[in-house]
Amino acid sequence: MSLTQLLNNVGFFGGAVMACLAALSVFSVSLIWDKYRRFRAASRESQAFKPVFKKFLHGGEHQDLIAAVQKHPNSYVAQVVSAGILEYDGVHQAGRDPSGSIELVQSAVRDSLSETLVQLKKGLGLLATIGSTAPFIGLLGTVIGLINAFHGIAESGSGGMASVAGGIGEALVSTALGIFVAIPAVVAFNHFTGKIETFHVEMNRAASQLVNCLFKIPEVRLPEAHVPEAKAKLKVSDAQVAHASR
Repeated sequence: MSLTQLLNNVGFFGGAVMACLAALSVFSVSLIWDKYRRFRAASRESQAFKPVFKKFLHGGEHQDLIAAVQKHPNSYVAQVVSAGILEYDGVHQAGRDPSGSIELVQSAVRDSLSETLVQLKKGLGLLATIGSTAPFIGLLGTVIGLINAFHGIAESGSGGMASVAGGIGEALVSTALGIFVAIPAVVAFNHFTGKIETFHVEMNRAASQLVNCLFKIPEVRLPEAHVPEAKAKLKVSDAQVAHASR
């Protein structure tokens, strides 16, 4: 049986199931392409931003970092760093002590990180839904195809292949179409989820490095050279006391 003959034998409900799966397939592919394009742009801009951020961590200027942030709006690392450095720079320009604004900077960085993760995860729920429901929609088409096959047997009064071929073909096509729609959606969902986990680690690392760089506290070292001298003076005074008692 050719594809044209199979489509001619498809009933209303079977055709609705196939149309639904075809629409889900088109939507899934467009969503996967959009997320791939966005993730690729974010990765490229983040890689381009990291050298500027490392330069700042080794003594660079705030204004250079702010200018680099504006040049890379799609970078997930730049978005987190931007929230922290702008909050710190705002406190400095207001005339207040920037060293006391660590809680404000940390709060701004956490909020920016959360918002960036929400933007990165946008659309993944739809991919997960398509990947999990498409096989069941195909299974519904399978059941409808089998019902049509038994209906053909009932009408013809015999169990020949001619009476059940249309229904069986409809059932198999619906099953295959459901699996065909689900596999790319599940693979893409797992791939993008792994990417987001990597992005999350990089954003956490950048946030920690920024806060440590802005609020670095110098280590206080004890004057170890005076300790032996003090002990020597103590021993001399003890010896003088002992000599005087004699």
